[in-house]
Amino acid sequence: MKKIAMLLSAALVVAGAAYAAQATQTKEAAKPAPKAAAAKTHVVEAEVVSADATAKTLTIKGEPNKTVPVDASAAASLKMLKAGEKVKLTCRDNEKGEHEAITHIAVEKAKTTK
Repeated sequence: MKKIAMLLSAALVVAGAAYAAQATQTKEAAKPAPKAAAAKTHVVEAEVVSADATAKTLTIKGEPNKTVPVDASAAASLKMLKAGEKVKLTCRDNEKGEHEAITHIAVEKAKTTK
């Protein structure tokens, strides 16, 4: 009788340990993944020199002119841009504050005078 009680106790201990391990794994799996740090952005007003939808780049006027990469989220806008247009560009920067890509392009409306 003592042997049976010991066997049952041992079985309960093993089953309890297995259940606890499984519960811990389930809790870990249910935790949401840590969020990535929000990217830093800045807005630049520029004049379009050229836009290349195939290469996903935009060349803006400057000394010298600068060609910058365009994210997929803003690439569709490249087809509608014309040389000489004034645009506002939202640019994504890396942790060091260096320019990575253009994430949004807004064409400025021409001001009319009365």
